[in-house]
Amino acid sequence: MADYIDIQATDGSGSFKAYVAKPVGGTGPAIVVIQEIFGVNAGMRQICDELAMEGYIAICPDLFWRQQPGVDITDQSKEEWDQAFKLMQGFDHTKGMEDLKATVAVARSIEGATGKVGAMGYCLGGLLAYRTSANTDVDAAVGYYGVSIDTMLGEAAGINSPLMLHIAEEDGFVDKAAQERIKKGLAGNTHVSIHSYAGVDHAFARPNGVNWNAEAATLANNRTAAFFAEHLKG
Repeated sequence: MADYIDIQATDGSGSFKAYVAKPVGGTGPAIVVIQEIFGVNAGMRQICDELAMEGYIAICPDLFWRQQPGVDITDQSKEEWDQAFKLMQGFDHTKGMEDLKATVAVARSIEGATGKVGAMGYCLGGLLAYRTSANTDVDAAVGYYGVSIDTMLGEAAGINSPLMLHIAEEDGFVDKAAQERIKKGLAGNTHVSIHSYAGVDHAFARPNGVNWNAEAATLANNRTAAFFAEHLKG
């Protein structure tokens, strides 16, 4: 049960698409799935479909719509990486957070929703999951190898619901010094749990990604599943 919906931007500038996957029966808690720098691509849609099989309504908004609607690329070539980095560099974080807040509001009221909403993101989306936890009323959030979190630790005071972060110890985009800053900066917040994964690089949990690591991905995904079951279904 998957389709696209339109979400109205709160600044009146138009609307953007979001991929929605629903469980059999059509009801459940909602999870906003936040894209990497590759758009709402096959990997993001697969993650949504798997969440639907676990009983969630998964909603993945197109956050690059203000630059180029419908971005759907992979990580298999230099040209694709160049395109993705250009989109990331042009991404307006302020507007992106507004779009995520609008998506969270839709997730609470979408047909079949039980009322609880989580957020889960990867890479750029990992950072945005952290920011969503700090700046919206989501009930729980998970960030996978979020980039630049260490530069936005000032927002941590806004985290008032459970947040889980997965860190790749050999992350080529988040060095060990940045990882330590994240851990120290969030150490005093009892809502935050952090898991580090030795020997794996950025995007170790991306389906079909070049850095996929089955052991680490399985461990992280099992932790995420238990986390959301506790905080969204409990």
